[in-house]
Amino acid sequence: MCRECGCALGPSIARAPLAAPVAVRHGPVGSLELVTAILGENDRIAAANRARFDAHGLLVLNLMSSPGAGKTSLLEATIRRLGGELAIAVIEGDLATENDAERIRACGVPAVQITTGNACHLDAAMVRDALGQLPLADLDVLFVENVGNLVCPASFDLGAHRNVTLLSVPEGDDKPAKYPVMFRGADLALITKADLLPHIEEFDPQRARRALREVGYAGPVLELTRRGGPGFDAWIEWLSGERAALRVAARGEAGA
Repeated sequence: MCRECGCALGPSIARAPLAAPVAVRHGPVGSLELVTAILGENDRIAAANRARFDAHGLLVLNLMSSPGAGKTSLLEATIRRLGGELAIAVIEGDLATENDAERIRACGVPAVQITTGNACHLDAAMVRDALGQLPLADLDVLFVENVGNLVCPASFDLGAHRNVTLLSVPEGDDKPAKYPVMFRGADLALITKADLLPHIEEFDPQRARRALREVGYAGPVLELTRRGGPGFDAWIEWLSGERAALRVAARGEAGA
């Protein structure tokens, strides 16, 4: 995570001021205290984000994967399917460019691009700052497409209701074993680009599922092609179920 790569020890301090000053000392103890404080402040902001989403009855999903696993293509296909039924918006995270946000806007829905510069993940403060550019009260579903990375995004709660992690066939079926924290913390795992399976013998879906179980992931696993195809209906059904559950929870809290 970021205590190894160091990305939390610079820009994150300016984005999310620490709840209390922490002296940076040389050696592992000082670094650990600093990272712990940063993550604690991030969690506080994430909780406020989630409360804000709940107040609007807005389902928020955090999409995570390595670069090129198909997050943006999945969003495009989802918008094409549900854009006439649900009000959807997207927050895009990348180190640079607005390429993905432009693709989403071309589908006819609002998209806010966060360019992190040198940070390899989104954090809760970045998401909070982006929310002012979106009509939250008018939305049904908000997708956050995190920076492509199988390490650091797993450590930063954004306030989303569910984490969705993609594993694409070209990456290999051993990625859950190599990056267990990312997959263990997911609520849904998607095997993407499944149409390439006949051409990539190194990827075995059963091995991938076994690897997911072995790292502690217990949720559903869906297989999708690059443009939807088989398995896409199950993804839409899962989305609908999560939105229905959020509405039920909101009614229960209102009646309490």
